[in-house]
Amino acid sequence: MDKKIISTAAIFGMIAIILGAFGAHGLKNVLTAGQLSTFETGVRYQMYHALFLLFIGTTSLINQKLKKTILNLTIIGVLFFSGSIYLLATNSLTPIDFKAIGFITPIGGVFLISAWFVLLFDLIKPLKKEK
Repeated sequence: MDKKIISTAAIFGMIAIILGAFGAHGLKNVLTAGQLSTFETGVRYQMYHALFLLFIGTTSLINQKLKKTILNLTIIGVLFFSGSIYLLATNSLTPIDFKAIGFITPIGGVFLISAWFVLLFDLIKPLKKEK
């Protein structure tokens, strides 16, 4: 499981760097400053969660079942949150109107928050037992 988590982290990180460079160089002349800022938000959160998964894959503080839960929540969260942001930010460049999927962005955010909550809850749970 750890290898799968670290591999996913590497893929998310690599794609974030590629998209960040594409946004900075390829999109800066075709998007407004606001659209570019929105696109960069998607890249930033994708990278944050690549690093988060890197930590999850290398820590021994949580069990494998929880790691799998966190991995799944993070994958869905990044795809929904960052993925929808990429589509919405570049909406003016495509013939498809992606504004209809705007509701997916906060759902992705909830998945990302849930992944962090699962980690936090598992880490503080033993503290309650010690009292």
